[in-house]
Amino acid sequence: MKTRLFVAALFLTIAGIGLFGVLTSPQVTSVAEVSGLVPGDKTRGERMFWAGGCASCHARPKTEGEDRLVLAGGLELKTPFGTFVAPNISPHETDGIGSWSVTDLANAMRNGVSPDGRHYYPAFPYASYVRMENSDIADLYSFLMTLPATNGRAPDHKIGFPFNIRRGLGLWKLAFLSKEQVFMPGNNNTEAEKGRYLVEGPGHCGECHTPRNFAGGIDKSMWLSGAPAAEGDGKVPNITSGEGGIGDWSANDIAYFLETGFTPEFDSVGGAMTSVQRNMAHLSPQDRSAIAAYLKSVPPLASSSPK
Repeated sequence: MKTRLFVAALFLTIAGIGLFGVLTSPQVTSVAEVSGLVPGDKTRGERMFWAGGCASCHARPKTEGEDRLVLAGGLELKTPFGTFVAPNISPHETDGIGSWSVTDLANAMRNGVSPDGRHYYPAFPYASYVRMENSDIADLYSFLMTLPATNGRAPDHKIGFPFNIRRGLGLWKLAFLSKEQVFMPGNNNTEAEKGRYLVEGPGHCGECHTPRNFAGGIDKSMWLSGAPAAEGDGKVPNITSGEGGIGDWSANDIAYFLETGFTPEFDSVGGAMTSVQRNMAHLSPQDRSAIAAYLKSVPPLASSSPK
């Protein structure tokens, strides 16, 4: 009897390990899905670069002007799960992503998987980038490869057990990685729909402006209602039209803020949003207006993060 119980327990253990392996295995985009998109268009890729906020995390902290195109990494994001450090994504062959193919970039951005098959931590906002079109990623790849190749690797993440076991991120992805849009603007609002793609996809606004649950997944029921700042102290504001949000801002006010950094009260942008606003200033007036139209269409919610 004991032998049978032991064999049964051993079988269940092996089966459980096997199931864990299957469920947590990295899912990847095939070469065939993106091969027809190469070479991408670097001019359109620059638009994706600024919309995606690449410089905000991957340029050296506190850099200005053209130095924001030097993507050496180094920004620290302090979270309850540890401190994550943005890596070098310049086209350096060994220290950056110069050896990557466009398929490698697509897998990193849409699936959170490295070229060597490891899960990336969702501090890299692939949970938003998963909504991007492969064509936009191909264009971004083309632009990134024109930027300065910079040597030097950023420091490693500072993460303790059990969060340093990357394989478990496969379960996180099963729970929280989805291509589905968060909110569909109604009434055939084509401008707001264009803004939805920019906000929910490359712009990844929800990654900072939406609270997270105990596992670090975005609480979509509280979409854009504010959250604690990822950099440590402070909060990220509510950008819905609900209480504590930006309900008294017009769409033109929002677009103007994204262009200039000035609020309707003539206060100026501050904190981490300073870098984001600089990115948005590089977009076209049409893109900024589309983002504003989407934000005005999002259901109003009271601020989830206290002032």
